[in-house]
Amino acid sequence: MSDAEAEADREPEAATRDREAGEPSPLPIPEAADLVSRVADNVGRVIVGNDAAVEHVLVTVLARGHLLLEDVPGVGKTMLARSLARSVDCEFKRVQFTPDLLPSDVTGVNVYNQKTGEFEFRPGPVFANIVLGDEINRAPPKTQSALLEAMEERQVTVDGVTRDLPDPFTVIATQNDVEPGRTYELPIAEIDRFMKKLRLGYPDRADETEMLGRTAGDHPIESLDPVATTEQLRRARATVGEVGVSEPVREYVTDLAAYTREHAQLGVSPRGSIALVRAAQARAVLDGREYVVPDDVQTEARSVFAHRVRPRTGSESGLDVVEDALSSVAVE
Repeated sequence: MSDAEAEADREPEAATRDREAGEPSPLPIPEAADLVSRVADNVGRVIVGNDAAVEHVLVTVLARGHLLLEDVPGVGKTMLARSLARSVDCEFKRVQFTPDLLPSDVTGVNVYNQKTGEFEFRPGPVFANIVLGDEINRAPPKTQSALLEAMEERQVTVDGVTRDLPDPFTVIATQNDVEPGRTYELPIAEIDRFMKKLRLGYPDRADETEMLGRTAGDHPIESLDPVATTEQLRRARATVGEVGVSEPVREYVTDLAAYTREHAQLGVSPRGSIALVRAAQARAVLDGREYVVPDDVQTEARSVFAHRVRPRTGSESGLDVVEDALSSVAVE
């Protein structure tokens, strides 16, 4: 029996009743933190030298968000998403975005069944717990927009019929930034739906040498087993939702967002403020706390806010504006 299965067998009767009712009961803070630690260690068997990035990914998943990984090809963006999916015993689907991909290739399509004389819905790959959108910026905006409803409302509407997506549901998208002539820019409405945007970067000398040793034979991802169940993940997400956020902390987030609106062409949206609070709640769980402190907000602000900001001049970046906000806005 795997560790995930054994842990599931130990779930209390209350959790079973909640599961049958469709509502997960929260895990105790220490158990949720331990679950994150197990998953992080498991992913670390494949991803070398990016512990901080792995933590950010897990924060995104716990906080019910979506993740955009942008970097040059070959630094492990897709492998990071696959490692996470293999670490949790859940349904995983991958969409390879290409210029000829259609929206129905993502959401699904109604197909006529000659035997029954009726149309049947064939769900697309978006109907999964973890969906990897690989090289998402290679598809035109019309296809990218197929994810807008799914990412925001956790549902898909095809031919006037709305269907709920699985719970949990997380999109992890990758894009490369070295072929601007062969890719499409993501719409701002879609970028705003990603809780976090991360870059992995090149590994240092020691990490790359270690990685070469691990992959000299069979790739370690092929032997990666789940260390958590889907139900445990749902319960951990419920735990995050119950983490306390005091009014001064909420006001601090509001002031940070307001600063970006006052000092940029396009500042952080209210959706971005909500994302920062949820990410800070997840960060508190990782640290074993049942309440958010300003340090949690500051730790998460860069990865949650920067990609939503459009500076007024080309000499600064969204991250520069966020850094200015963090240094200028006082913590009450």
